[in-house]
Amino acid sequence: MNDNIKSNISKRMNQAIDHCASELSQIRTGRASTTLLENLKVDYYGVPTPLNSLATITAQEARLLVVQPFDKSIIQEIEKSIQLSELGLNPNNDGTLIRIPIPSLTEERRLELVKIINNLIEESRVSIRNIRKDLNNQVKDLKKNSEISENEEIFQLEEIQKNTDDYISKINEMQKLKEKELLDK
Repeated sequence: MNDNIKSNISKRMNQAIDHCASELSQIRTGRASTTLLENLKVDYYGVPTPLNSLATITAQEARLLVVQPFDKSIIQEIEKSIQLSELGLNPNNDGTLIRIPIPSLTEERRLELVKIINNLIEESRVSIRNIRKDLNNQVKDLKKNSEISENEEIFQLEEIQKNTDDYISKINEMQKLKEKELLDK
């Protein structure tokens, strides 16, 4: 298999997997997880900055997150960003720390989150398939330009499909794990 195509498969499909994992980690499951807030943007002197750059985020209990800002003067901005996020969290500010109780999820909310997970997973599958299509076109162009033989073309297309199937199965496994985590009460 052409080394350029081989490295392209690995690099691009791993990026799709990493993006999917990142998106899934931000869906709350009823347990306190610091990943919920890490990439939340806070207006820090006019610049949207990730919360994990401005504060220490810890999960002190199964249902409690604690945010300790490095700069106490922005505690109001952090609290405001958490309230305005779509996470449905209600922070409590005591002047030095922000405590965020994680409410348990209702059955209705769990089902909504499963739909969101399914959409994210489908987007990732489409992304993987688009990468496959692009790589297949590269191989076909190589054949058309007589850079590879017909047998080599067939072999490379089969390898691309095999890799695609492997990455889609990884995404499907991620979906199963997240849904299980979400639906286990």
